[in-house]
Amino acid sequence: MNTGHKKRRSHAWLARLNHKLTQRSPEALPPLSGKTWRLYADITLQVVKSLAYYVIATIGIGLVFGVGMLGGYFAAIVDHTPVPTQQKMTQTLGDVDSTTTLYYANNVMLGNIKSDLMRDKVPLADISPYLKQAIVATEDEDFYHHDGVVPKSVLRAVISALTGVGSQTGGSTLTQQVVKLQFLSSETTFKRKVVEIMYALRLNHFFSKDQILEAYLNIATLGRNNKGQNIAGVQTAAEGIFGKSAKQLNLAEAAYIAGLPQSPSVYTPYTITGALKADDQVALGIGRQKTVLFRMYRAGMITNKQYQAAKKFDIKKDFLPQSTAKDTTTGNYVYTMVQGEAETVLAQKLAKDDGHSQAAIQKNTSLANQYLEQAKTMLSTKGYKVHSTINKPIYDTMQQVAKANAGSLGYTYRTTQIDAKTGRRTTISEPVQNGSLLLDNNSGAVIGFIGGVSGQLNHVYTTRSPGSSIKPLLVYGPAVENKLIGSQTMLADFANDFGNYRVTDYGTTLQNKFVPATTALAQSYNVPAVELYNALRKKTNPKTYMEKMGLTTLTDHDYSQLGIALGGTDYGLTVEDEAAAYATFWRGGTYVAPYVIDKIVDPMGNVVYQHKAAPTTVFSKATAYIMQQMMHEVVNTGTATQLKNQLSFSTNTLIGKTGTSNDFKDIWFSGSTPGMTLTSWIGYDNNNGSAHLLSESASSLNMTFWAKVANAVYRKIPNQFALTKTMAKPSTVKTVKVNAKTGEKIGTVLANNRTYHVGNETLTSLYNDWEPGASKAKFGIGGSADNYALFWYNFGGVRNGYGRVTTGVNSTPKSTTIISNPKTTKRTTKPAASTSSRKASSSSKKATSSKASSKASSARR
Repeated sequence: MNTGHKKRRSHAWLARLNHKLTQRSPEALPPLSGKTWRLYADITLQVVKSLAYYVIATIGIGLVFGVGMLGGYFAAIVDHTPVPTQQKMTQTLGDVDSTTTLYYANNVMLGNIKSDLMRDKVPLADISPYLKQAIVATEDEDFYHHDGVVPKSVLRAVISALTGVGSQTGGSTLTQQVVKLQFLSSETTFKRKVVEIMYALRLNHFFSKDQILEAYLNIATLGRNNKGQNIAGVQTAAEGIFGKSAKQLNLAEAAYIAGLPQSPSVYTPYTITGALKADDQVALGIGRQKTVLFRMYRAGMITNKQYQAAKKFDIKKDFLPQSTAKDTTTGNYVYTMVQGEAETVLAQKLAKDDGHSQAAIQKNTSLANQYLEQAKTMLSTKGYKVHSTINKPIYDTMQQVAKANAGSLGYTYRTTQIDAKTGRRTTISEPVQNGSLLLDNNSGAVIGFIGGVSGQLNHVYTTRSPGSSIKPLLVYGPAVENKLIGSQTMLADFANDFGNYRVTDYGTTLQNKFVPATTALAQSYNVPAVELYNALRKKTNPKTYMEKMGLTTLTDHDYSQLGIALGGTDYGLTVEDEAAAYATFWRGGTYVAPYVIDKIVDPMGNVVYQHKAAPTTVFSKATAYIMQQMMHEVVNTGTATQLKNQLSFSTNTLIGKTGTSNDFKDIWFSGSTPGMTLTSWIGYDNNNGSAHLLSESASSLNMTFWAKVANAVYRKIPNQFALTKTMAKPSTVKTVKVNAKTGEKIGTVLANNRTYHVGNETLTSLYNDWEPGASKAKFGIGGSADNYALFWYNFGGVRNGYGRVTTGVNSTPKSTTIISNPKTTKRTTKPAASTSSRKASSSSKKATSSKASSKASSARR
């Protein structure tokens, strides 16, 4: 039928009708007779037909336009995709043992990934004809007739990919499956589908059908064997399920194996331990086997008699019983780290390619594990090259230092136990362990590390209480950023009852004075840090700063407790996390996540994964600069001064912080130069129910160890320490002369009914784009009215115990008040609570203190 001619006739009829109707007024319309109804019906029908033509035409034009756009996009992808040579495809196709190779930095080989994926390659001639037929009948019945792709199936798959309607896995020929298994990742994007089609056509052009079929039969993943190992290739499947070669398989066994590729984890008869699954689960694989047999019969590959006999065959009696695989676990720290990091980044990429956000994956453990398993399979089958950031000479140097100094970190405990398996008495050693990590400040690349002095646990990744090493990150940095303090702002260090929490400085001492912020940090005084955190959390949420630095292991409960200011946590931080956070200060307040994997490349040379830094601004440049000055005093005059005599390089630009957790369980030191950050932790694992603690000299021992590692590394790569590089002072850093005792500007103050002149002794204090106001009676952070009275009387010349170091949570001197004329010397002392009542109060409050608070109350430096 000539649609165009009919359409023209319709338009002409409508024009005539329109003219006829427009010549008559509404009042002149014919009455509703039968003839008039037919007229209206005819008009309506013609209008509907015309609209239908317009709609069809519009859809047609849209379809042509869409196909054109799609074709253009297809062509663009093809134009920008490297075309593999026949030689390269031959190499990749024949590389059935495609284990991934791991590399140190600078392309230095580390080793091949050891996997539980078992696979043996066999020629096509050594595979049962039944199995070859079963695979073709089930996976690609037109295999011998197409050119690598089936246009109809491809179109269906493309529409599915674009619309999300229908299965996205349909349309894959055996040739395309070989491409996916050997040449590409398993992402489901339209771009990858286009590349898959291009590769399949090229593969079909260069290789015979038998070569392609042989490749598929040797690389297809087929579930697990009776040892619980992952298996790929029909030879390994035949041996691991039936205990025979692929050539010896009968029809029923061949059909069973041919049914596995569709869903190996579902149809495999074995669990991860090698035990047979429950009957209802085994039945799924047998049901799939019968589907395969039917397709073989339908295709004329087997007779009805063979079909019926194979269906009745009891396949379960041929399954091998459970067995045990040899343990191939490696204790190599660097190998394990690089492999684990590669699995993680690849799993994250796969999830992202499928449209899942990192946050969504973290909330869905099951989905996360699925992508992790997929990543593990790819790394053990794709023949990837994983390039890491670990510098082999530096890594080896750090291991040598660890080995030579392991015995100097503390006492090694030895206990005897009875081995449950052998019944023999064995000796178990528990040495002081170490986790150290060396980080490039600029990029975030992990250059080297020490996983431990023995065993397989990588202590770089274990969470431990950070002790006072948390102070610059959680307390002082955010306080400077929020204009709460300058570098010389005074912080109270007196006995204080923080509701249900009592705290002292190192050795249960109190300074009983107001301490400059820089000194409080350098000497790692605990009370000032708690006072400052208490004031800080009323102004901002410190958690936001920690999470911007990748410190996400702390809980809301942790942040709610004052003890967190001293490192009292439920879980703690890792060595890697702390090193990366400290590097933020030398990076001008910008955080960059640490990374180990630089890139992953497939056998064709295509980059599957490339690390890309995502800098996050945590602090202003002014805050970073001020914190550098404050943290340098830790090394210059504070708790890490011993390093000045132990390091073979200048400490002029070295910043850092010590940390000791409750009862000397964990000892830390993080030190950072403009170019590198090195963090070291020591402590016991206490794996066997023990509760060993470090000695009081452990902090010094750890810093000595840190110095030995730093010296050894510096001899290898001195330029990367960037010792002469300094950060220019930002214009927003305000430099102010303040009184050395009040931390505020020189002036006069009215206190205790007396006027004091605040002047003479001055310090230079740095501020983040603000300046302190005029001197006032209450000049510091924290402190009670009695504490300020004690200060001002002492400031005026009264000897009242201000600044005298005492021991105990209630040891602050009594405040003294002048009750006569200020010029006289008559004084009286305000009554203090009785000793017995104080003890009772202390006991009551200790009993109600939280877990985090009790941890932090005796936290050390």
